[in-house]
Amino acid sequence: MGQTMRLRHIEVFQAIRQTGSISAAAQLLHVTQPAVSKILQHAEAQLGFPLFLRVRGKLQITPEALALEREVDKVADSVEGVRRLAASLRRQPGLQLRIGATPALALSLLPPVISQWSERHPQSECELSSLHSRELVQQLLMREIDVALTLRHPDHPGLDVHALAHGVLVAMAPKGYWSESSQGLPLGVDALAGAPLIGLSSSDPLAAQVGSYLKNLEPAPQIAIRVQTYSLARAMVESGAGLALIDPFTALGSQHTLVRPLDPPLPITLYALTRANESHPHTLDDLLQLFGRHARDQIARVPALPGQ
Repeated sequence: MGQTMRLRHIEVFQAIRQTGSISAAAQLLHVTQPAVSKILQHAEAQLGFPLFLRVRGKLQITPEALALEREVDKVADSVEGVRRLAASLRRQPGLQLRIGATPALALSLLPPVISQWSERHPQSECELSSLHSRELVQQLLMREIDVALTLRHPDHPGLDVHALAHGVLVAMAPKGYWSESSQGLPLGVDALAGAPLIGLSSSDPLAAQVGSYLKNLEPAPQIAIRVQTYSLARAMVESGAGLALIDPFTALGSQHTLVRPLDPPLPITLYALTRANESHPHTLDDLLQLFGRHARDQIARVPALPGQ
């Protein structure tokens, strides 16, 4: 396909698929309708078969083109990735920081920290995104973000890892599950035996750690629901669906639940990730200090075991 379909052919093919007509595709691509028709005819001549047939006045994709579509989409995605990387390389460093965080950290840490950081650096701009840990690593390596906040330590030679704060996971239950007086009191792991637990998706960075922590319980916790984010786990607990083991950032400020530290504790670390062997704007150091300070303040407001 690489020798028979050019990038312009692919653009026209996708535009027609998206819009359903040559005239609408021309508008989408900001070219004339005859130009689109000519490019389509050239693509079909190169391929040796039609891509679309006109059926009752409408364009209908041919079976051959349908078979090609998945590979065409892969090429288009690769080209878009090159364009995004080129745009990142053109970007003037220091004028903008692009910050990614996992959903739980984005909701708890980004608003207060970025508000304070913007006051300190009014000439700078920032772009915020919320992604899962695996996606954050990928975007860092693709230079689409400059720093990532996660609870997962990535073992990758292309990244520098900065430990900003340490805490523990906590158990959260709907009000009424435990007595009100138990709020903040340690919860022995044995108390989770047979409990209705909101589980973590296997893609969660702490899923394996939690699974190992609970593996010896008899009977095992009853996990009928699994979620991908701690914020959703908290919402499920608030609705009365069960208990959850969640990070202290998500646990903070919940009005309809009881929160207890686990005994023995299940430690977590907040990490900031940046690209290795690369100079960073001075504003980034200030930002990481702010993240660490706010994270430690938030962790201190969540019940933990004495000495933790």
